[in-house]
Amino acid sequence: MIDAIRQVGAKTVNGIWKFGCATRFSFTMLARSGMCLRRPQLVLDEIYFTGVLSLIIIIVSGLFVGLVLGLQGYETLKRFGSAEALGTLVALSLVRELGPVVAALLFASRAGSAITAKIGIMKSTEQLSAMEMMAVDPHARVIAPIFWGGAISMPLLAAIFSAFGVFGGYLIGVVIIGVDSGAFWSQMQASVDLREDVMNGVIKSVVFGVAVTLIALFEGYDTPATAEGVSYAVTRTVVTSALAVLALDFVMTSFMFTGV
Repeated sequence: MIDAIRQVGAKTVNGIWKFGCATRFSFTMLARSGMCLRRPQLVLDEIYFTGVLSLIIIIVSGLFVGLVLGLQGYETLKRFGSAEALGTLVALSLVRELGPVVAALLFASRAGSAITAKIGIMKSTEQLSAMEMMAVDPHARVIAPIFWGGAISMPLLAAIFSAFGVFGGYLIGVVIIGVDSGAFWSQMQASVDLREDVMNGVIKSVVFGVAVTLIALFEGYDTPATAEGVSYAVTRTVVTSALAVLALDFVMTSFMFTGV
């Protein structure tokens, strides 16, 4: 019993200590982001690394999610004689929830794991230490550009995911099943509000991008300088990012759409 209490206490203390280190790491990185303004090419390179290289999985996943959502939505709406509302169902589901959340999970799996591996390998091969020896701040030169690249890429990827999801819903609903095209688009246009739906989805994607990128950066920076440590850090990044995205989604949805 005493050993169990000791283990719980040790894990609690370690968790609090790690949270403090992550907070200090985040503030240090933000305070030293000035180089990103003076050398925007650094951020553009990271946008390519985190965003452009993730486009294939985002586009393909968005298309298939839209196809499945359109097919399932049509079968459900048809029971109530509301098949023409398929466009509304597809658009609201993607813009409010599925677009930001699924895109963030894919972003964490592809870009987040790559970020952690990149920083972890730089640490294990002492590249970060070498930068410090040459009076180059790794937070300003490496960490901050990756953070801003991920934070900018994630909302764009979520928007692309939602757009291809709507296109997938259109393909399955209008082209294949035969729902009226005018009703599909007109009801979608009448039901989706720019501020209440689209902007709230954008806010979610921005928060998800910041959270996932920070987790990936800190796990890579905090990893032990071994190959095994890097592999564990990559796993922790994906798991922690997924849990953080789902928890943040619940909290923001509670405030945005239910008024809790």
